[in-house]
Amino acid sequence: MPKRTLQGLVVSDKQAKTVVVRVDRRFTHPIYKKTIRRSKNYHAHDENNEFKPGDTVWIEESKPISKLKRWTVVRGDQKKTA
Repeated sequence: MPKRTLQGLVVSDKQAKTVVVRVDRRFTHPIYKKTIRRSKNYHAHDENNEFKPGDTVWIEESKPISKLKRWTVVRGDQKKTA
């Protein structure tokens, strides 16, 4: 079975070799038929501490690395700073 891959936005990089990624999803409410946005935070392993808050990254599930980390950063687009 292939590993799941999610796209999200880096919210925090305060921990060593870890980034917190917010993943947003949209779905239709089963009764009211309105589109709802929900978000969830994932702790992901960032070996080189290269991603900063505001960067868009893709994370992939992996074996447990620590108590909270079950995802690793696969690739990302770093935010342009002017």
